[in-house]
Amino acid sequence: MQLQIDKKMGVAINDGMIGLFFEDINYAADGGLYAEMIENRAFEFLRAEGDAKDYYTEYDGGYAWSPYPAAEKVGLRTVMGSPHCEENPHYMRVKANEAMSGLSNKAYDGICLKKDMEYKVSFFARNVKFSEDFVVWVEKDGKAYTDKVRINVNEGTDETYNFFKKYELTLKAMEEVRGASFVLCLSEPGVVEFDYISMFPEDAVAGIFRKDLFEKLKELKPGFIRFPGGCIVEGNTLDNRYRFKDSLKPSWQRKNNWNRWAVHGNNEANGYCGEYSHYNQTLGLGYYEYFLLCELIGAKPLPVLNVGFACQYQSEEMVGIDSEEFKGFLQDAIDLIEFANGSVDSKWGAVRAQMGHAKPFKLQMIGVGNEQWQTDKADFFERYVEFEKVIHEYDSDIKLIGSAGPDITSERYTMAWDFYKNRKEAKNFVYAVDEHYYVKPEWLLSHVDFYDNYERDVKVFSGEYAAHPTSGMNKPEANSLWGALAEAAFLTGVERNADVVVLASYAPLFAKLGYAQWSPDMIWFDGAESYGTPSYYVQQMYADNMGTMTIDTLGKEKEAAKEGIYYSLSFCERTGDIIVKAVNATDEDKTVELVLDEAWGVKEKIRITTLGGQDKLLGNTISEPSRFVPVVSTLKACNEIKVPANSFVVARIS
Repeated sequence: MQLQIDKKMGVAINDGMIGLFFEDINYAADGGLYAEMIENRAFEFLRAEGDAKDYYTEYDGGYAWSPYPAAEKVGLRTVMGSPHCEENPHYMRVKANEAMSGLSNKAYDGICLKKDMEYKVSFFARNVKFSEDFVVWVEKDGKAYTDKVRINVNEGTDETYNFFKKYELTLKAMEEVRGASFVLCLSEPGVVEFDYISMFPEDAVAGIFRKDLFEKLKELKPGFIRFPGGCIVEGNTLDNRYRFKDSLKPSWQRKNNWNRWAVHGNNEANGYCGEYSHYNQTLGLGYYEYFLLCELIGAKPLPVLNVGFACQYQSEEMVGIDSEEFKGFLQDAIDLIEFANGSVDSKWGAVRAQMGHAKPFKLQMIGVGNEQWQTDKADFFERYVEFEKVIHEYDSDIKLIGSAGPDITSERYTMAWDFYKNRKEAKNFVYAVDEHYYVKPEWLLSHVDFYDNYERDVKVFSGEYAAHPTSGMNKPEANSLWGALAEAAFLTGVERNADVVVLASYAPLFAKLGYAQWSPDMIWFDGAESYGTPSYYVQQMYADNMGTMTIDTLGKEKEAAKEGIYYSLSFCERTGDIIVKAVNATDEDKTVELVLDEAWGVKEKIRITTLGGQDKLLGNTISEPSRFVPVVSTLKACNEIKVPANSFVVARIS
């Protein structure tokens, strides 16, 4: 087939259109990107149970901890009374009956160590009846994989008014190990109370982020990161929602919360208590850390606000729009902007500075609501109006993201668009409307032209999308090449309509193997390793090759689609490159003839990046992480490119 590359430009492409959506689902934060290795470090975990409109929790502060080496040698009790901090009032009382007894932590699937890596351990302890050493190490099956480090009870620092002291030490891994346990013992019999026991690898980025996961995000070169969710923003109950101010305190003072996804999959058969009932949020990844993450990887922050609703899928709970509580939600929006952008002399700008970042984070966009929609009871549109008014009175330049609800096919979606379109004359009323679609690959392929006929006045944020060849819990196989190719094809239509779609992000981002409530996902990982799916590489190839202007395809892309070829054209004004993106969704190799308008002048080379493979129903795995990865080659300028069967090709002509 021929692909005509005219000199006629189309529309401008938003710089940083391709971004990321982060939600703490599938153990993406605790146990994932947050590099903390200890599970339930502050003895505050809750077990969450129940079903829609009937959720409840039970305190289970000893979860993930065990007596070491055996119960008859040591007594463990989670108690209250005189806490290290009021926000997390429980702590562990250890009564060691024999020397070298104490407690151990299972750490999700176990501690993973790299040979010669150092690990920073800290904890708070109060001496009740003890005068010797604490001994810390990592072991598996009775074998120590680090040196056994001793620290005397008198070596603690920063004593609190109620006699808790902080202890810090470093462990060095003698060998690589997986599935090990963290151990903290008393060298002699005695009684000690412990709180906030923590362990981080020395290579954690900024002392916060797990290195391999951070690097995978950075390699995507995202234009923005939307955070912290997702349904996390709303909570299954309002009490369970993500409160950003709770996350601006020292890490040990951040109030532990149960995770909304802890109850996913609950049903009568499992007694409404599922396998993720202990999924909690320590808030170690708080708003400061999210803003910092954006800065470190060069992405714009896009935080999302709660508008006074719990998750509409799970609850009808809300605060009244005329209530004092609702005013608090509005004030949170203003305080968030001040935290991100305010001077060090402002109340919340000073908090940011005290946390280590005097310079503003340059917040430009905010999401008003997550996945809200209007009903007879849920007055989302009225709430959006109130948020828009208050935010723009404070800062008229902030760009607001509205919600089109949870789908693009129902009356909820139509009502949302009518609402925004009726206000399109109002300056800055909405920057873009957030659309979500989790669909079969075939839907994406048949709707590549989805945005062709959208009105151009109100913009779109394709905020959560993914192809679902299959779906469910713990299904890494759901991330097939076939699904990724459908996403790549759909994105050709997104790119061609860059005057409508200004932001786009795949979802969800992360999934821990064996801990996933939702599949498919972009990046899968275990305690030691991680891999990008074919969908990951599609996102990477797009983010790397967006150009600054589209090139008019003259409507000929519709004929190509009938042959199973989906393409878009763009031009990069910075480099002078013509960028061709082409998806071959057939089982036959294709040759595409490039017909360049003479006005382009002489071109000397083509850089071709190809993602594809023989079996489109497979994906990458933890044991075969490179089954489908982009392959790059550079050729002299030619008049055709090869697009193999079931592949996505990006050609940069320069």
